[in-house]
Amino acid sequence: MEHRAQEVISLCRKLAEFTEEPGHITRTFLSPPMRDVHRELGGRMERQGMSVNVDAAGNLRGFYPARRPGAPRVIIGSHLDTVPHAGAFDGILGVVMGIAMVDALAARQMPFGIEVVGFSEEEGVRFGVPFIGCRALVGAVDEALLALRDPQGLSVADAIRSFGLDPARLAEAKLVESTLGYLEFHIEQGPVLENLNYPLGVVEAIVGQSRLRVCFTGKAGHAGTTSMKLRHDALAAAAQWIAVVESVAESTSGLVATVGRMEIEPNAGNVIAGKVYASLDVRHALDEVRHQAAELMLNRAKQIAAGRGLSFEWEQHLDQPAVAMDPTLVNKLEQAVKSAGYPVYHMPSGAGHDAMIMAQKIPSAMLFLRSPGGVSHHPDENVLVEDVQAALNAGMRFLEQWETRLD
Repeated sequence: MEHRAQEVISLCRKLAEFTEEPGHITRTFLSPPMRDVHRELGGRMERQGMSVNVDAAGNLRGFYPARRPGAPRVIIGSHLDTVPHAGAFDGILGVVMGIAMVDALAARQMPFGIEVVGFSEEEGVRFGVPFIGCRALVGAVDEALLALRDPQGLSVADAIRSFGLDPARLAEAKLVESTLGYLEFHIEQGPVLENLNYPLGVVEAIVGQSRLRVCFTGKAGHAGTTSMKLRHDALAAAAQWIAVVESVAESTSGLVATVGRMEIEPNAGNVIAGKVYASLDVRHALDEVRHQAAELMLNRAKQIAAGRGLSFEWEQHLDQPAVAMDPTLVNKLEQAVKSAGYPVYHMPSGAGHDAMIMAQKIPSAMLFLRSPGGVSHHPDENVLVEDVQAALNAGMRFLEQWETRLD
């Protein structure tokens, strides 16, 4: 498997050259370089005996047939788009891994078909809404989504037509009823596995997310002539609150919370801040824990504002429920990792993935690969050959479990 693992990495780096920005890896929904990705991967799929098509949402789909017509199928996939100035492995590694697994079968057919899907969009960069590709498979692309517009004024439907596809045929992209399940390989995008020195992680759940925008409103004033006791400093209140957010997260097992963006008015060095807007991102695998933590953080913000003579407001932009992976598939994946000779580590995913959408319709599972340095969404993103080899070994045993069950 080692030579195949090296080929996986080499192909991911080659695909990184198909970009909208020379010198950077940037590839958004149905942008011109996506055609190059389709051509490269589609050709490899065909050489391995797969039938290839691009559905109306722009998803690349390769199907490797079962021993008998009409047999159920297993889907292996991830996304082909990137964030701006990305790395070479986020998303696309999972597609290349699926192709490598079909190649490893060496023309052997299973009692189920294997469909490898490269989703056209997951990151939400071009239209501000993620998962356009996999939404098509679960039947969740509606007129409102098709009407969304990018910064150039083109709608999702326009983008589909410009790529030579027909949005009227989106219903044809839906999953077939006999689909057994979905498997996604993905880099961890964090430092946990590296700190443990483990090559792989079995994902138990994709965490829920709360995203909010808060506003502290005080009173701007001259930095030199307003005494400290008479100030209503919105930035000082926000700073005090940010420390509370960190404290709540640190004292709650499995919780992460981030204030990653601030807007300060009037934002001058010699003026007391009169108003501060701040983002709040709270994540946990249990929705109840996440909701309770977010409520506590907001209540503390109100108390801080009141104590300083400020007003406080907030609005919620996202309340994404946690998504558990299918327990049966998680167990199969655990056994596959164990039988391949690697330590088993169960973990949540702190980021969203296509698997959370696919899980709405079919049993889904995810296998993480170690991210050296914990780096992701960055040009330094990387994977180790031995970890790719480990994932391929575990993946093949995962398929063999299904083979034993269906024979």
